[in-house]
Amino acid sequence: MSLIAARHYSACMHGPVGRLVDRNPSVCPQRLIAQLKPPPTFADVSFGTYQPDPGEPTQATAVEACVEFCQQAVHRRAGRRTLLGKRVTLPGVGLYLDGGFGVGKTHLLASIYHHLTDMVARRAAYATFMELTHLAGVFGFAECVELLADYTVVCIDEFELDDPGNTTLISRLLSQLVQRGVSVAATSNTLPEQLGEGRFAAQDFLREIHTLAAIFTVARIEGPDYRHRDLPPAPAPLSDEQVSARAARIDGATLDDFDALCAHLATMHPTRYLSLIEDVAAVFLTGVHGIDDQNVALRLVALTDRLYDAGIPVLASGIRLDGIFSQEMLAGGFRKKYLRATSRLLALSAAARVETGEP
Repeated sequence: MSLIAARHYSACMHGPVGRLVDRNPSVCPQRLIAQLKPPPTFADVSFGTYQPDPGEPTQATAVEACVEFCQQAVHRRAGRRTLLGKRVTLPGVGLYLDGGFGVGKTHLLASIYHHLTDMVARRAAYATFMELTHLAGVFGFAECVELLADYTVVCIDEFELDDPGNTTLISRLLSQLVQRGVSVAATSNTLPEQLGEGRFAAQDFLREIHTLAAIFTVARIEGPDYRHRDLPPAPAPLSDEQVSARAARIDGATLDDFDALCAHLATMHPTRYLSLIEDVAAVFLTGVHGIDDQNVALRLVALTDRLYDAGIPVLASGIRLDGIFSQEMLAGGFRKKYLRATSRLLALSAAARVETGEP
């Protein structure tokens, strides 16, 4: 069943379409803890459902590295007994999945989580880099260490190297966790034009977390972005009227003016974005245009990540979705964030057009 069909798609007219700007969710600490798991789109993945490309042998090798990592992590968490019978904690190990956009890194990271949690409860915690920094901000550094110290593995998706402050914070956090027997699996992105340069992203990653670099094994994953296989370039956007009409045909859809939504995102902490889109079937936007404010752009990136994780289609009017972030912004320090968000928006837009009958 398709995404929108699963959310009660109907060709009939329904009641007034809701707006995200009318939602003001709150998030308690308990919910933040409960969210330490893979997003819905990766709820059922496993090593067995990952399909390595026969033409990219690094993909099959990466699966083997993930399985080996899980075995080592369990062993480290169990510790060893001394001659006096006491159990001594062994430092955790690390695995870094290095590769470009859409090569299956998140699939494998989520598979690590499921593989471990299927064995014993509370074996793994899963968060994006941004979510982990938000968690530390909400709970405080020391309490965040205690919160995560009993896990066997902490999985961090989209480890970001473009914010020195956050990178230092997370490196300190992971250092303390590793010493307490917690292993760490992480992903990050190599830019498409750097794929032929060897382990460029891996070198950046290991340099930035120099206090932890020695524990990490690097698994390189090559291949094209699966989200864009056989997809044409970003299509011309629809008109405001077309977007509004399609939103009215979907139960649970929201319809917002782009500027109004961007302003609304500024009123809440990004930890609330997941609650903001809860039970939303599809997101429709009018008046999309280019962004030149870094803060606005980064909030949109955070929302896009939550929409993609939840598999919520997006349809918009205004400019093409691959033109939201200017070339100047794409050349800056947050380049990887913006390219990832663009890739995800295009994938969500393609899904929306298929579901609503667009060519």
